[in-house]
Amino acid sequence: MANRPWAMKQEWHEVVFLHWPVQAEWVRKHVPEELELDLYDGFAWIGVVLFKAKGTSLRGISPIPVVPPYLELNVRTYVNYKGRSGVYFFSLDADSALAVKAASTGDFLPYRHARMKMDGRQGTCLFKSRRTHRHAFPEALSLTYQIASEPIKKSVFDSWLTERYCLWTKPKNRLLRVDIAHPPWELQYIQGEIYKNTMASFLLKNFHLERPIAHYGGTQKVLFFLPASE
Repeated sequence: MANRPWAMKQEWHEVVFLHWPVQAEWVRKHVPEELELDLYDGFAWIGVVLFKAKGTSLRGISPIPVVPPYLELNVRTYVNYKGRSGVYFFSLDADSALAVKAASTGDFLPYRHARMKMDGRQGTCLFKSRRTHRHAFPEALSLTYQIASEPIKKSVFDSWLTERYCLWTKPKNRLLRVDIAHPPWELQYIQGEIYKNTMASFLLKNFHLERPIAHYGGTQKVLFFLPASE
């Protein structure tokens, strides 16, 4: 990707990764048939990722961000296609009407509007989200967390969960890949409490009762590339 021009850049702040193992058959029918599920220890993995997006700007238009800062909460799993591994998104909630409209145009990505709050005080961060998008199921997440470690030496599994540099989407029955670029994650462990979690409600299995594998990723500067047909 170093020789390709990026199309959009963005900063991700206060990134939190939550992951649960689930039975592969629970998610198979919700993923395009062209994509192979990327399994670890025989399980598919549901990732719930939350962060604050800042500095969203388009290449060649203006150095001034085109979208004000906003909060995002996405639900994803991991897939393979033609030897590459990446992300498939089930939902992406944001509290920016502009971001939702831009990213969901033509059903490009399943962005939905939500009411969100992120507030950090005395070392504890509170995050709340409730989807308010019209005709969409009002999935919600409410939690508090604290950073519980210094930066860790990542295991193979830690990297497998977090080091993902492309996504696939299938608007209008056309499979597309979007590549992204950023430095490797510097991860820390977090601890806390989840008070409400109805994300990925379409799975019909209450995997939320299990405690997730939880990481804090801090801040990243991210480059997005133009979609490529597969």
